[in-house]
Amino acid sequence: MKNRLEQLRAERGIRQEELAAALRVSRQTISSLENGRYNPSIQLAFKLARYFHLTVEEIFIYEEDEP
Repeated sequence: MKNRLEQLRAERGIRQEELAAALRVSRQTISSLENGRYNPSIQLAFKLARYFHLTVEEIFIYEEDEP
């Protein structure tokens, strides 16, 4: 699943460490999310949406596999 986390952080001047602390996760979790190595739990997805004042769909881009 793709996401806009890195872009959103950059636009707001937020470091990975700051975002991680605000969400009570590790910096490595934020890095893994941004690099697409990890998909968030639904709870974390909603925390991110609330933090950025966006919807989950505005942050995360779901692309179905083509047949």
